[in-house]
Amino acid sequence: MILDAARAAASQLPTPEFRSVFLKTLGLTLLALAGLWFGLKELFDWLALPWIDALLPGMPGWAGWLGFVTALLAGIGLALVMALLIAPVTAMVAGLFLDDVAEAVETNSYPQDAPGRPVPVLAGLVMALKFFLVVIFGNLVALFLLLIPGINIAAFFIVNGYLLGREFFEFAAMRFRPEAEAKALRRQYAGTVFLAGLVIAGFLAVPLLNLLTPLFAAAMMVHLHKMVSARAEAGRVGPATR
Repeated sequence: MILDAARAAASQLPTPEFRSVFLKTLGLTLLALAGLWFGLKELFDWLALPWIDALLPGMPGWAGWLGFVTALLAGIGLALVMALLIAPVTAMVAGLFLDDVAEAVETNSYPQDAPGRPVPVLAGLVMALKFFLVVIFGNLVALFLLLIPGINIAAFFIVNGYLLGREFFEFAAMRFRPEAEAKALRRQYAGTVFLAGLVIAGFLAVPLLNLLTPLFAAAMMVHLHKMVSARAEAGRVGPATR
């Protein structure tokens, strides 16, 4: 079931609907990161450079060199921060378009079923922020656990697998169910959802490919929710017909 959902999601990534969402997501992500870069750079120039001049008032040459070295190190630090932020920022921006992804999957793969309901705007914004925080938290925990040999890679997959599986499955389920019912279904199939989350975490671990993680995860969980719903429905109907 999980591998079937993953294969179905991967096969839909090259389709025009997914390309359109990805290009919109990537463009907005780059704009957001560029704005953050220039904002942090201006903040650094405003806060740090006056302190350097004040510390070396009678040594303008040294102040210039120190300012240059500090600015260079700050630029390298900012570049590293941007590299770390690109995946979570992409997840946050993509969270605004996940209904488009889900609708494309439902229309193309399940045309005989009633379509899901789009998540309300406010709930969609909250969900986008949650995706951002989930990816940030998961990677911070994994980064911290890198200091502990032997469990760092496992920690990355376990933390991200649990968080990403939970959030994306509940998103897919909430298009068809109230939030409380979506959470209950996720808990009922917690093991399946977690294993699916591990597949998403593996996707997230691949550089560049990880930019597609939100789209892949949303599509995969739409398929998984359909499969789980069919199994749950069969479980309810089966005993009554015997």
